[in-house]
Amino acid sequence: MNDPQIDLSIIIVTWNAIQFTRECLKSLHSYKDDPKVEIIVVDNASTDGTQAMVEQDFSWVQLIRNCSNLGFAKANNIGMAASSGEYVCLVNSDVKVPEGCLATMEAYMKANPSVGMAGPQMECPNGLIGRSYMRFPTVWRCFCNALGLHRAFSSSKRLNGIMMTDFNNTQTAEVDVLNGWFVMVRRKALEQVGLLDEQFFMYGEDIDWSYRFERSGWKRVYLADACAFHYGGGSSRLAPTRFYIEMKRANSQFFSKHHGNLGFYGFMATTCLHEVIRVMGNVTVFIAKKAERPSAARKIERSLSCLQWLFRRGSLPGVST
Repeated sequence: MNDPQIDLSIIIVTWNAIQFTRECLKSLHSYKDDPKVEIIVVDNASTDGTQAMVEQDFSWVQLIRNCSNLGFAKANNIGMAASSGEYVCLVNSDVKVPEGCLATMEAYMKANPSVGMAGPQMECPNGLIGRSYMRFPTVWRCFCNALGLHRAFSSSKRLNGIMMTDFNNTQTAEVDVLNGWFVMVRRKALEQVGLLDEQFFMYGEDIDWSYRFERSGWKRVYLADACAFHYGGGSSRLAPTRFYIEMKRANSQFFSKHHGNLGFYGFMATTCLHEVIRVMGNVTVFIAKKAERPSAARKIERSLSCLQWLFRRGSLPGVST
């Protein structure tokens, strides 16, 4: 329930990422004594000491302990259900939030009542601006990605697929999807659109949520004037192949939910094509470039695991793992 005394609720979901979580909370230390801001950490049964660290070093943070890994969407929903701010901000545990970022985002939301969701510019460890936005997935756009047309024709909106390589990320603009690493939502919009769909265990929930915001008439805006640092893959690094397949699984759920059988099977076919091309390309690299063999071998194994999952895939609603 909304508390008029609290302007901003910050939700951080954690799972076995103790160092990232520590850095994230340190970056939010300026809000420790701010009565208008609440910070809620939802831990998905970490076994690396994350819960004890949060409890000991950040006692001013509300800690919710899940008894098992409930997934990203459900854990965020638990956090949002416990929150009370007019604006709710979902922040990944592997994010550092600089001074002024949240204030800039909140000010923009207050000045633009038609905006239901906003996301900041992503600063990456390599110093580049990361992609924190995308177009809604369609079979055509997935096909363009599978053939690498988004790289060959990076300035073409028609051919560059989902990845928006034609987008000027130094300017604030309305986008289709804001990726879930860091988003701020208006509670009024949240109450209309609803929480994250928990059928998405990890990945895809941000695409589905943005799609539902779109259908409810709420704008999603990328804010170039707000910036946060994202390490990326704080938890997924622990099992890269598993999380890669989980991403494909989530996308298949999105197509099944919003585009029916035809869209679903179209996505599965383009994914199969994509992985076959990746295997062929990485086999070539493995043969031709000795120095890149370890990396190529990992990518081949990952694509073969994905293909195995695709061919093992059963009925429409559920996904074999």
